[in-house]
Amino acid sequence: MKILVTGGAGFIGSHVVDRYCALGHEVIVLDNLSTGQEKFVNEKAKLITADITDREAVSRTIMQERPEVINHHAAHIQVGYSVENPQFDAENNIIGLLNIMEAARKVGVKKIIMASTGGAMYGNKQTPFTETMKEEPLSPYGISKRSGELYLNYYHELYGIPYVILRYSNVYGPRQNAHGESGVIAIFSELIAAGKQPKINGDGTHTRDYVFVTDVARANELALETEATGEFNIGTNREISTNDVFSAVATEFGTSSEVEHGPERPGEQVTSSLDYSKAQKVLGWQPSIKFEDGVKEVVEWYTKTGI
Repeated sequence: MKILVTGGAGFIGSHVVDRYCALGHEVIVLDNLSTGQEKFVNEKAKLITADITDREAVSRTIMQERPEVINHHAAHIQVGYSVENPQFDAENNIIGLLNIMEAARKVGVKKIIMASTGGAMYGNKQTPFTETMKEEPLSPYGISKRSGELYLNYYHELYGIPYVILRYSNVYGPRQNAHGESGVIAIFSELIAAGKQPKINGDGTHTRDYVFVTDVARANELALETEATGEFNIGTNREISTNDVFSAVATEFGTSSEVEHGPERPGEQVTSSLDYSKAQKVLGWQPSIKFEDGVKEVVEWYTKTGI
């Protein structure tokens, strides 16, 4: 199968590309390399350097390559920056998607798989979050992702394009960028490895649901196979506080490093965890990597690569 993966040089996207290549699919990666890295792209995949906000480049790529499936991971994912600059967020996460969808419908793409957010989609509701809950995003980032979901449904209703939306919890693992505002495990790992003091926004009691990146890649494999259309939570249904995340990372490094606490960021949710029972029932997916084992793998990767 010929698959175009947008954002395929990035943290999550590159692991999805690895999975697809291992399964024998022909993979084309479309990435502007603003946060992704060429060295993360599987050698079996073809890399096209372009930005999803460039309508002509997107259209040209899709028209020339004519993929059967588009897996859309290219996005702006920084919640805090989306609050400061919602226009930039919308250009990437809404206009960028529309550029892809317009070209996709013209070449008869058979399916769209889109990475979305579970953590920023449901608001401050009682956990765990389920797909039947009303979407109430608290940030421009969450709003832009929900808008993208609605556009996918629109294109499905109007043009019959099947889609699968994977709403991720907090994804972590090797290759995660430690220089943005997200990816707290990567950030802690890099700072501790460099002998620096990590900083937590708020008192550290906010909780998140952490899912390992190879489990996410497997969900993208199963999304290829299913005939179902709709949204699926991809998480672990386990809440872990930021303080406990820091302790786990520090323990793996064998350090008693202390952490500094700063002010909370605007748009932050208090708690988040995803009920993945729908994905388990329909896709046959469930998480397989325990949090502690995943943290160990991340620390080993940072220690080895120094990235």
